[in-house]
Amino acid sequence: MTLQDQIRQIGQQARQASQVLARTQTSLKNQALADIAKQLELQKGSLQAANAKDLEAGKANGLDAAFLDRLTLKDATIANMIEGLYQIIALPDPVGTISDLHYRPAGFQVGRMRVPLGVVGIIYESRPNVTIDAAALCLKSGNASILRGGSEAIHSNQAIAQCIYTGLTNVGLPKTAVQLIETTDRAAVGELIRMAEYVDVIIPRGGKSLIERISQEARIPVIKHLDGICHVYIDDKADLDKAIKVAYNAKTQRYGTCNTMETLLVAQGIATQVLPPLVDKYQAVGVELRGCQATQALLPQMKAATEEDWRTEYLAPILSIRIVANVEEAIAHINTYSSQHTDSIITEDWTRAWQFLTQVDSSSVMVNASTRLADGFEYGLGAEIGISTDKFHARGPVGLEGLTSQKFIVLGEGHVRG
Repeated sequence: MTLQDQIRQIGQQARQASQVLARTQTSLKNQALADIAKQLELQKGSLQAANAKDLEAGKANGLDAAFLDRLTLKDATIANMIEGLYQIIALPDPVGTISDLHYRPAGFQVGRMRVPLGVVGIIYESRPNVTIDAAALCLKSGNASILRGGSEAIHSNQAIAQCIYTGLTNVGLPKTAVQLIETTDRAAVGELIRMAEYVDVIIPRGGKSLIERISQEARIPVIKHLDGICHVYIDDKADLDKAIKVAYNAKTQRYGTCNTMETLLVAQGIATQVLPPLVDKYQAVGVELRGCQATQALLPQMKAATEEDWRTEYLAPILSIRIVANVEEAIAHINTYSSQHTDSIITEDWTRAWQFLTQVDSSSVMVNASTRLADGFEYGLGAEIGISTDKFHARGPVGLEGLTSQKFIVLGEGHVRG
């Protein structure tokens, strides 16, 4: 069988399984998730033995320590995977929920019902825990899933997939409801993202080059974000303690995440009060600072920021700082350079806060809160399959509801159109 035939067969099986899942009761989906959690616990030794093969190969191939850390299935990692399954079990099932049901003047009712998307293809790198997160979210939302993890985690992903297959079959659901593409041939990705007759949406999770490739080549709708160029703007009506606390957390809580602040904007009226103590805190933990001319005039020890800095997602302890005249200039800067991921204003003036909320065009816009809160778990979604900066079909963290669509339903009593 050719690679193309293999991927098409996976697609056909997923389409058939999606029709079963669409009519599966919540209780049975939850039973499957609970059984998968049980299998992960029972097979922990097998999971870590498979993971050891990936780690050995990764070291031989020169993967750096941070990459190997993301790849490692520690006891805590497996425990978190199991806990994540139970969190998804506890979430309400969006499938079948009806909203906006109302009577029309002619006497019939119109509403909307949530339904699964169908077949979801997920393409991801390095982290084997994504295999369980993606499969579980798709299963709970009634979608069949096709998973294509990175070659560096192939043995780990295969071992996790076996736990998923066992859990599904133990409760009578088709094992093809979740399918892992087991070939490491990169051509498999090209086949998957062009298989529009069987796959309804593609979700890439990984580096910018992967997501750019998927976006350019896919013949299927893609839910994605490319960059996380996130901003915090400290207004001259900000509470100083709040401003320092939020801006420090937004940059330093974790450096390598898509919701980490990369540019700090400060109103000129408060710059002399907030920047010196904040810069001291950044420098104490080794953050490299790059400032505009006004910022450098205030703090000469800072490097000069270039035009490219405003457009850069560092994913590192580097921060660009710009002093702006007012909230209008801050909004203009954000809407010029932001990747439409997450942006925040620190202010006690709710007129300005509202202006920021309504005029900043990003998937998450915040008031007096750290950008690091832009996360499916923090938003109460239980988990997320990714974050979308697109405007169709989902925007922001994509949880269970983001993996569904809506259809109109009409309830009549013999109504006809006159």
